[in-house]
Amino acid sequence: MQEETHAAVPAPPGAPALPPGAPPAALAGKHWRSEDLLGRGSEAFIAHDGQLYRLRRTSTGKLILTK
Repeated sequence: MQEETHAAVPAPPGAPALPPGAPPAALAGKHWRSEDLLGRGSEAFIAHDGQLYRLRRTSTGKLILTK
């Protein structure tokens, strides 16, 4: 079996950089900025496997995903 390699994807302009020493896996696969998901609001809904989940940004800037 051949090993898959992932090219590093540069962050969009204005996006914070990954912390120093972040594992390469942090760059692999699909990723989105929370601002792109939430827009100007503080919550977004995600449908997954027939269930609806709520992603919200708290007043302290943390993200919470609930069913």
